[in-house]
Amino acid sequence: MVKKMSVIALRGAITVLQNNSIEIEQAAVTLLEQIILNNNLSREEIVFIIFTSTTDLDSQYPAAGIRKAGYTEIPMLCVSEMPVTGSLKKCIRMMVMVNVNGNQEVRHVYLKDAKKLRPDLSDW
Repeated sequence: MVKKMSVIALRGAITVLQNNSIEIEQAAVTLLEQIILNNNLSREEIVFIIFTSTTDLDSQYPAAGIRKAGYTEIPMLCVSEMPVTGSLKKCIRMMVMVNVNGNQEVRHVYLKDAKKLRPDLSDW
């Protein structure tokens, strides 16, 4: 029997209190690890990750923390979030593309003040 492979996108976001390298790196790792845990993933299933950061976060790329945590084989891209008046500040967003077998329930992750972005998906 052949298992059906699917590519799915998992989304998440997290905020930091300050614009510094350590906090940005730690937040990115926390968010990715929570996405992996909530979706029962392995590293091998991750195809690539896209990060966006609000323009007030310019001291470090979120991908730097992910690489320091040992995720060196995953392609990553960091871009600026579009600046919208009144939007959430100091926020890192993540889209993780993964290969999965069959139909898998998708559990997006929104942490800290980013829960305001999607309160309907912020139950953990």
